[in-house]
Amino acid sequence: MLNYLVAFGAIAGLLAGWVVVQRITRGYAERHPETGPYREVGCAGGCGHCGQPCEQPAEAPVAPPRPL
Repeated sequence: MLNYLVAFGAIAGLLAGWVVVQRITRGYAERHPETGPYREVGCAGGCGHCGQPCEQPAEAPVAPPRPL
């Protein structure tokens, strides 16, 4: 039972720590606009996240396979 409580406490602590880190970075971005806007990590990331389309780089031409 103690293992479950320790695991739950560790996970809750990590989640709370992540929220604190996000608040700190948002505050830093507000105080220092020269560094650019605060960017959320996750679905707003574009290209490959949450099925959002992105620009694909031009593909290099592929040589045809050589005969055996």
